[in-house]
Amino acid sequence: MHPGYLLIPILFPILAGLFTYLLPLSKAWMRRIYFIIVIFLNAGFMWMLLFFSPSEGLVLLEFTDTLQLSLRLDGLGKIFAGLVSALWPLTLLYGFDYMKNEKHQRRFWAFFTMAFGVTLGVALAANLLTMYLFYEMLTLVTIPLVIHEMNKESLAAGKKYMIYSFGGAAFAFLGLAYVLSFGASDFVLGGFLSGKAADSQATLFWFFAFVGFGVKAALFPLHGWLPTASVAPTPVTALLHAVAVVKAGAFAAIRLTYYTFGTEGIQGSWAQRAAMTLTLITILYGSVMALRQTHFKRRLAYSTISNLSYVLFGITMLTNTGMIASLLHLVFHSLIKIVAFFAAGAVLQYTGKQKVSSLEGIGRYMPLTFTAFTVSALALTGIPPLNGFFSKWYLSLAALDIGGPLEIAGICVLLISAVLTAIYLITICIQAFFPRNYKALICTPENCREASPLMTVPMLLLSALTVAAGLFAPQIAALFTKVVLG
Repeated sequence: MHPGYLLIPILFPILAGLFTYLLPLSKAWMRRIYFIIVIFLNAGFMWMLLFFSPSEGLVLLEFTDTLQLSLRLDGLGKIFAGLVSALWPLTLLYGFDYMKNEKHQRRFWAFFTMAFGVTLGVALAANLLTMYLFYEMLTLVTIPLVIHEMNKESLAAGKKYMIYSFGGAAFAFLGLAYVLSFGASDFVLGGFLSGKAADSQATLFWFFAFVGFGVKAALFPLHGWLPTASVAPTPVTALLHAVAVVKAGAFAAIRLTYYTFGTEGIQGSWAQRAAMTLTLITILYGSVMALRQTHFKRRLAYSTISNLSYVLFGITMLTNTGMIASLLHLVFHSLIKIVAFFAAGAVLQYTGKQKVSSLEGIGRYMPLTFTAFTVSALALTGIPPLNGFFSKWYLSLAALDIGGPLEIAGICVLLISAVLTAIYLITICIQAFFPRNYKALICTPENCREASPLMTVPMLLLSALTVAAGLFAPQIAALFTKVVLG
């Protein structure tokens, strides 16, 4: 297949989103048909590329012999692009119902569609310069989604998101500038800088860039934008927390560590220890803060902060087993968390309830929604044989293989976090299905009802995938190892 096809899944949704303003899509059904065609066609084409990917890359713009904007689809990119292309169409269907009464839908769906292409640009970038370009574009196209409501709260959230993102980008740019001083090169497993740079310099700039990309991955203490951004419409927060933004940050950290700098010079350094310490602090902090939240979506937001650092913890082990374990949790957490946010959005849309305390007995009126949420809660806690258990298990095995003090402490942190997760999520499920006082239910048939099929079908489908991913987790881990490591 010609390498020029790599540009299509990036450019097509970006142009389709822009053309939204030129087309007469005044009716809701017109917009739905248009965006279904665009999103599903693009996802299908991307999946075709995963199976019939070009063997060569595509140079978009050449500044010098070594400085280029280029695309290439390798094993790691295939996994991230496949994840994005699987979740975006389902979020589209969910969003049709959620956004049906919202204003400014043309703007919302335009940027929603453009974000799809930009996220795939992050996945298909062949080098750090290209990935950085799409990474920054992702901030620009998601800001309008965060501030969609255009009220005081959403505008403040958008401003905070922008400041944090651009601040993180500044730190990441330091690492990019250092890399470019050696002459840019395409991503190479093992790191094309390995053996070329002085260890003391490389570790410093790797740490700067790791923290910079860690902003989008909500690394403590640069996590503050994520809970605030939960004021955005649920289709946006679901993508922010499951794949589009936060996972792009984690994906960028993998590219930076294993495909650019390499692990040899960083292994055992102060930078590795500092980065790993930050991930462990973030895991505990996120879990404790989630336990304290009374707002349903904010509780899930802090849960995301905690789980993102599971991925970063695996990355900072600087081993192939750690990388595969982190990649496994990146994918599994995406399936789990998008279901949880879908459920929270369905509750908000069909009952108007936002507080955890108001969910008493709601499972009797929204059984499909809370069945899906229960699967998500159990998986996120790490109950076998669901997929969340296996990704945490592989992270623990990777840490045991190293056996250092921080890695052993990391296993203890994962166990503590699992207990806290059970408390702040599974208690919601118990409360929803088994209220303490049936005579004083807050929900009634008049103000609580099951969500529409446009919401419940994506939730149940992704819940089934969560269960299936757990049942076939060893095979998936073996596939990831083969695709990424060869």
